[in-house]
Amino acid sequence: MSEPLTLTSLPLFPLGTVLFPGGTLALRIFEVRYLDMIGKCHKTGAPFGVVTLTKGSEVRRPDPDASGGNGFAQEAFHSVGTLAAITEFSAPQSGLMVIRCSGTQRFRIASQQQLRHGLWTANVSQQADDLPVNIPGDLRGVASALESLINSLHARAVPPEQMPLQPPYLLDDCGWVANRWCELLPMPITLKQQLMVLDNPLLRLELVSDFLARSDIAR
Repeated sequence: MSEPLTLTSLPLFPLGTVLFPGGTLALRIFEVRYLDMIGKCHKTGAPFGVVTLTKGSEVRRPDPDASGGNGFAQEAFHSVGTLAAITEFSAPQSGLMVIRCSGTQRFRIASQQQLRHGLWTANVSQQADDLPVNIPGDLRGVASALESLINSLHARAVPPEQMPLQPPYLLDDCGWVANRWCELLPMPITLKQQLMVLDNPLLRLELVSDFLARSDIAR
C-alpha cells in the first residue's frame, strides 16, 4: 500500500464553509495575509487548503485581550480540509482579488503554524479520493432529484458562472451526488464537515438521503 502524498508549508484559508472535492468556491480576497498568498498560487498554479473554522471569523479581528499576546482574536479550524485550485482570477482594483476555485483532494493536517502576518501554513497528507461507486436502486431518487434541479436551472438559463454545480454531472456516482447535495442543503456546518470527512461515499449518500427525506425534498 503506497504512502499518502504529503505537502509541506501548504497555505491555508480558514472559512466558515466546507469545500467538497468537485465543488466550486468563489472568494473576494482583500486581507493582506491572503493577497500575496493567492497571487503566488495563481502565478505558480499551486493549490491552497480550505479548512473550516471552529473558532474565530474569516476576517482577522483585533483583540487586545487575546491569549498569546499577538493582539488578534484566536482562530481554530478542523484538521481535515480540501485542496483548492484556482480556475478564475481577476484583480479589479488594488487590494482586491476575485477568484473562483475548484475543490480537488482532501487532506489531513499533521502540523500547522501561523506566520507573523497571520497566514496559516501546514504540513499535510493527502487523503484518498472517493472510490467510484454506482448508485444503488434504492437511492436513485436522490440522484433523480439532483438531475431535476440541474435541468430546472438550465431551463431558467442560469449563466454557467452562476451555476452552483459544474459539469461533468456524475449522476451515477455516489460520492459526486452526495457531495453536491451537501453543498446545496441547509445543513449545519458541523454536519457538512462530518460528511466530507467520511471515506465511504455510499454511506455519505445514505445519510444525505435521510436528510432529504426528512426535508421532503426527495423520497
